[in-house]
Amino acid sequence: MELIKREKIMYAVVTIGNQQFKLEKGQIFLSQKTGKEVGAEFDSPVHLLAQENKVHIGTPEVSGAKVTLKILEDVRGEKIKGFKYKKRKGYYRHWGHRQDLQKLEVVSISAS
Repeated sequence: MELIKREKIMYAVVTIGNQQFKLEKGQIFLSQKTGKEVGAEFDSPVHLLAQENKVHIGTPEVSGAKVTLKILEDVRGEKIKGFKYKKRKGYYRHWGHRQDLQKLEVVSISAS
């Protein structure tokens, strides 16, 4: 039987724009706009950090831990259509919405 070598499993849970994300190094994901320019890097505080067999849970943040994120591009989400209608009243209303998003990449996760 062969031994399987596993890479170090490290992930972090962060909050960006009122949404929580479970992130690993190199991961690319969409989030709400952060108000920063494309190409900028910024750090985000970590709420949970998992390294190999250890899990650090913050109250509310893990001290010394941070995730460095890079903004790749600005994108727009899918179109959401809404419609209201009241029968026999001649009332209807319709609208559409597209959320402004940013594509982010996890540059690094540091424990301290």
